[in-house]
Amino acid sequence: MPNNRLKLCMLSGSFEYDSEASLAVFHEYIEKNHPVRVTQIIYQSEDDNQSLEPLRETDVLLVFTRRLNTTGKALDHFKAYCAEGKPIVGVRTASHAYQNWLGFDREVLGGDYQGHYGSGAIAHAEINPGAKDHPVLHGISNFDSYGSLYKNPSLAADTTLLLTGKTEEHAEPIAWTRLHCGGRVFYTSLGHQRDFEVEMFLHLLANAVLWVGGRLDTKGET
Repeated sequence: MPNNRLKLCMLSGSFEYDSEASLAVFHEYIEKNHPVRVTQIIYQSEDDNQSLEPLRETDVLLVFTRRLNTTGKALDHFKAYCAEGKPIVGVRTASHAYQNWLGFDREVLGGDYQGHYGSGAIAHAEINPGAKDHPVLHGISNFDSYGSLYKNPSLAADTTLLLTGKTEEHAEPIAWTRLHCGGRVFYTSLGHQRDFEVEMFLHLLANAVLWVGGRLDTKGET
C-alpha cells in the first residue's frame, strides 16, 4: 500500500566518502526491496545552508554527513528531531556529523569516536554472538569492509553491540543500537564507497532503517 510506505529522509554531506553517490545506491536498493519512500537532502559543501524542516514529516532519518558548519534554525531542527526520540540511522562520519554539535555522537548515537587507524587493512565484520538474534542481523553473516577502522573505545553503557570489526592488529565495535529519548537508534562506522558495493552491507543498512522505524518484528520480518 503506497500510504503505508515508510518515509525515509537521508542527509548526504560526507564529501570524503562521496556520500551522494553511495546513498544513491542505497536509495535504489531499499526502494526496490522494501516498502520505503526515500527523500534526500544533499549538501554541496560544509557551509551549505540546507533547510531541515522536512524532518518534521519523516519517519526515519539517516545521517551521512561530516563536520558540516550548520547553525541556527537548521541545527535546531536537527536537535529537535533527536530530542523527540524519533528513529535515527547513523553512517560512518555521522559520529562527527555537525561541527557545531559534536555531542551528537555521545548523546544520541552512544559512540566515542576517537579517530581511526590507517587505511589499507580490510576489516572483517563479525557478528557479536550475544546479539545474533537481533532483528537488524536477520539474514546477515560475517563480511569484509573496506574503510579504515574507526576507534570507539568506550561506547555508552546502554548500547547493544551487533558487529565488531577485526583486522590482524585491531578490533573495534562497528555497529550497535540503543534507545535515545525512547526512540530507536542504529549506528555503523562502516560506509566506505566500496562498502556500498557489498550486498551484505546494504542488507544490514536496510534492516536498520526498518528496525528503527518499527517495521521489523523480533524475527526480522516486515
